[in-house]
Amino acid sequence: QVQLVESGGALVQAGASLRLSCAASGTVFSINGMGWYRQAPGKQRELVAEFTSGGSTHYADSMKGRFTMSGDNTKNTVYLQMNSLKPEDTALYYCHAEYYGFDYWGQGTQVIVSS
Repeated sequence: QVQLVESGGALVQAGASLRLSCAASGTVFSINGMGWYRQAPGKQRELVAEFTSGGSTHYADSMKGRFTMSGDNTKNTVYLQMNSLKPEDTALYYCHAEYYGFDYWGQGTQVIVSS
């Protein structure tokens, strides 16, 4: 089993920055396979960024340039640095991990960007 705990969500004004964290515990093999998704009200959950199994970082096209994903293998923790936030970035941000075909999700951390 893998447990994912997100933190760092907040209410901020447009243009602000936030850094989300996701700490993984349990049978964690690597931060490769971990990623961030988000779900805005009334919309489907969408990929933000992820570390592929090969160790590269993949971003959704709309997230490139403002969002940066990083990680610390010694802490089994991944981060999402979000800059120049916009009201449309308002969403519940979820941490995700996939190991050997099993999907794990955190509870999510809320980001609200006011205009």
